[in-house]
Amino acid sequence: MRGKDSETRVRLDLWLWAARFFKTRRLAVEAIRAGHVSVGGGAAKPSRELRIGDELSIKKGSVTFFVKVMDLDDKRGPAARAQQLYEETPESIATRERQRQLQRLGALTTPHPHNRPDKRDRRRLADLKRT
Repeated sequence: MRGKDSETRVRLDLWLWAARFFKTRRLAVEAIRAGHVSVGGGAAKPSRELRIGDELSIKKGSVTFFVKVMDLDDKRGPAARAQQLYEETPESIATRERQRQLQRLGALTTPHPHNRPDKRDRRRLADLKRT
């Protein structure tokens, strides 16, 4: 952390990047602007200052994380340090596990061909999709 003021507050986009929810700050900013991140149930801006105890909702694809800010950091470090920055709620963990199981079951019921379609099969698939 940098100064005395940064010990109590960190920008939301920096914290999401440091906590490894997003690979780059740019992706964090885009997710926040798209409304995929909320603080305390309300909309947020990338420059919003987080405090310890804030509750976040972070949507990444089909997965939603509900976390509580446990520590603040504006520098990206090891994954072990990133996990200390937040605590995920038990409901969030259970929901993510349920979604993971549903995806596995869905993959089992999806038909998989024994081989790749040849040129003739691809044309038939393309024609079928057009109609």
